[in-house]
Amino acid sequence: MMEPAVSRFAYPVFLDLHAVPVLVVGGGRIGWRKAEGLLAAGAVVRLVAAAVSDHVDHAAIAAAGGEVIEHCFIDAHLAGVRLVVTATGDVQTDAVISAAARQQGIWTNAADQPVDCEFILPAIIRSGRVTGAISTDGSSPALAGYLRDRLAELLTSDVAAIAAELAEERAAVQAAGDSTEAIDWRPRIDELFAASSERASSERLSSETVPPLASA
Repeated sequence: MMEPAVSRFAYPVFLDLHAVPVLVVGGGRIGWRKAEGLLAAGAVVRLVAAAVSDHVDHAAIAAAGGEVIEHCFIDAHLAGVRLVVTATGDVQTDAVISAAARQQGIWTNAADQPVDCEFILPAIIRSGRVTGAISTDGSSPALAGYLRDRLAELLTSDVAAIAAELAEERAAVQAAGDSTEAIDWRPRIDELFAASSERASSERLSSETVPPLASA
């Protein structure tokens, strides 16, 4: 019987990338998609590529304090960055970049090459401040995407509203000088979801019972 594989990427985290310098190597569609996600998270992106395609939004990168460098990767491009994402489309090139970053203690993600990664990027779905992230330990990005789409069916705008309500309630408890850690929030969460479900049912019933407008 085959022994189950040991998970390499077994410690999921959410990073605060605001104002964090990140290097993206690759100027094609995939490279820009990686850069775009990093920009949305507040990172300062340095995008390096021998050839930069029209997919890359130079203005968006510059507006966030980053830069686009049209040049083959060299070790000097690692200066000052905290993370590296490489998406050149060439396995050997990505491996070389990953090795160079590793030598400097910089964590790297190589697109579609888990063996050259210190971290991998999950399939993500967001609703307000609620984020769902699905990983298959790099075994099947397609499956991660499929599961993310199923999770999206649960993370509706109601979930975002509930998260906002709970944030306000936690802030009120903390403002009163109390700790939120000892509170069992599950009954309150159940209450908020029940109210949301009741509201949705009422709205659906109302829409079904409203008579159609008479035609002229």
